[in-house]
Amino acid sequence: MNQMENKTEEKQIAIVAARFNSQITDQLVKGAIDLLSRNGIKKSNIHLFWVPGAFEIPLMCQKVFHNKNVDGIVALGAIIRGETPHFDFVAGECTKGIMNVSLAADKPVSFGVLTTDTVEQALNRAGLKYGNKGEDAASALLFQLKVFEEAGFK
Repeated sequence: MNQMENKTEEKQIAIVAARFNSQITDQLVKGAIDLLSRNGIKKSNIHLFWVPGAFEIPLMCQKVFHNKNVDGIVALGAIIRGETPHFDFVAGECTKGIMNVSLAADKPVSFGVLTTDTVEQALNRAGLKYGNKGEDAASALLFQLKVFEEAGFK
């Protein structure tokens, strides 16, 4: 095992996932865990935190950074447009909140929160047609951590 693999194995990664739309988010979580495991992250170093919905993701990310020694977070959820403007408020605030937490903690939070018009679109992005966006978010987090490491950033 080379030195980079060894460093990856030692990483502590959190996944913060919304229970709302669980038929979708369960698949996103499985994809993220699978990708992290395939890339050398020990299962004991993957910490899963569930929240009620996407609106609650940013606060949980903040709590995780303040209370756990993790290198980064994969944020996962599924916000599906309905008949009211509720979608716009939740999607916008979730997105801003995640970015604010990442900047304040000076650690990466990868964005794996689906924002779709239909359940079918969300299911397609949770593994049916267009890959698993949970895997993509976990991959993005590992890539960002590698970039930081190579640049000599803590």
